Amino acid sequence: MRRGSLLPLLLAAAVAVSAEPASTLSGPARSVTVPLGDRGHAVDLPDTDPRVQRRVTGWAPEQVAVALSAEPTSAWVSWITGEFQMGGAVKPLDPSTVGSVVRYGLAADSLLHEAAGESLVYSQLYPFEGLQNYTSGIIHHVRLQGLEPGTKYYYQCGDPAIPDAMSDVHAFRTMPAVGPKSYPGRIAVVGDLGLTYNTTSTVEHMVRNQPDLVLLLGDVCYANLYLTNGTGTDCYSCTFANSTPVHETYQPRWDYWGRYMEPVTSSIPMMVVEGNHEIEEQIHNKTFASYSSRFAFPSEESGSFSPFYYSFDVGGIHFVMLAAYVDYKKSGEQYRWLEKDLEKVDRSVTPWLIAGWHAPWYTTYKAHYREAECMRVEMEELLYSYGVDVVFTGHVHAYERSNRVFNYTPDPCGPVHISVGDGGNREKMATSHADEAGHCPDPASTPDPFMGGFCASNFTSGPAAGSFCWDRQPEYSAYRESSFGHGILEVKNETHALWRWHRNQDLHATVGDEVYIVREPDKCLVKSTRLAY
Repeated sequence: MRRGSLLPLLLAAAVAVSAEPASTLSGPARSVTVPLGDRGHAVDLPDTDPRVQRRVTGWAPEQVAVALSAEPTSAWVSWITGEFQMGGAVKPLDPSTVGSVVRYGLAADSLLHEAAGESLVYSQLYPFEGLQNYTSGIIHHVRLQGLEPGTKYYYQCGDPAIPDAMSDVHAFRTMPAVGPKSYPGRIAVVGDLGLTYNTTSTVEHMVRNQPDLVLLLGDVCYANLYLTNGTGTDCYSCTFANSTPVHETYQPRWDYWGRYMEPVTSSIPMMVVEGNHEIEEQIHNKTFASYSSRFAFPSEESGSFSPFYYSFDVGGIHFVMLAAYVDYKKSGEQYRWLEKDLEKVDRSVTPWLIAGWHAPWYTTYKAHYREAECMRVEMEELLYSYGVDVVFTGHVHAYERSNRVFNYTPDPCGPVHISVGDGGNREKMATSHADEAGHCPDPASTPDPFMGGFCASNFTSGPAAGSFCWDRQPEYSAYRESSFGHGILEVKNETHALWRWHRNQDLHATVGDEVYIVREPDKCLVKSTRLAY
């Protein structure tokens, strides 16, 4: 390339780098679609990959992970000891065989504090001849209390009474103290992660951004894309639906995921909420056994007493994690808990209110289009009335950010909805939009039975009145692109937060979308009576 043709490109790049990100204060942004194309076939890490193999022996801990409690003065440490079993007949390990102890302190050679917790095992059982059953290793959860906010703690977990049954020394940092002037540096947001080579790209790029906290919005390891004999597919219903008596899973994929993720989860707190791939039906119609057993949640501390929905505080942010696959009706326990939780939020202490769940309410992709409409109908008004600022979701295997929106209409007081539904999983990426000719889904298509039915109908007002789909990118949709990656949220102060979407196209970490999300509490907070800002 000649120098003369190169100079304009360099100047354009310089302008792009120096340009200030857009702001929600400017009102609804012009809708943008970035045609990146498919990410290609995502290949799962095989069980021969050293990163997913068991690297400990005896009762030594593995799959070590840290999660937050409801407040920064407390945190959870989880791990697994012993080996899982697969076979027609499996005998669960006895959880009392090994103790659940964490030793921790402010220096690696000075672990002066000790906490004990609980342990359990779970099984995934199928009452059909020829299918392989599974029972887990011993899963431990220990809650550390009395911690100092914003402090690095070193810890070991295991059973000190058994030789070689303690882990290496790990370290994590507690969240900043609760208060309107206190925020973590960076919060990573990812969904539909899986365990593919694309996953490893996302995780590597995410770690390079040095997050203080990770939100994983469901669809963790995709164990339910496998038969119990370990045969996998990109689309279970396409390949196996007519040849198996039940939707099978291959539970060792959970252990592979925990081993691969341990360098991240042992040092960066990760908060998880369930997705549809965690349902995993088994004998007696039991569901969510692995999800409910493997992760620690601040359920009791936040008053929900449920692994599916809970809340926690991080500096000046109150997070509410909700469930799209259990009862969300106004008459149900989740809704009643949410009302009570939102009533207790003091926006003079935690100005930011952020919600997260798996299936998005606002997506313009054909895949999962308006699938979560029943949940939106039940809950949107409540979240709007309490001034939720941002909603993070996953599920749709592509990226999309909305303008501030309420009831499908741009609204300066509605939350920004951001879908980060492709961390690199094995399933096909969403590339077609419901507003493209010939791509509007059939409203009578069979709904997901775990989504509570089908509530979507033709729009009754606006540019799409009388139709099930818009004929162009809806005005509530600000930015969309078919890419996989992760997002980073940096809350700067009580009113401003910077959001960036880091796409991994072509194996390069690239910022695909960025915007300042700006709160206007004097204009928008409706029900809260404690509005210091």
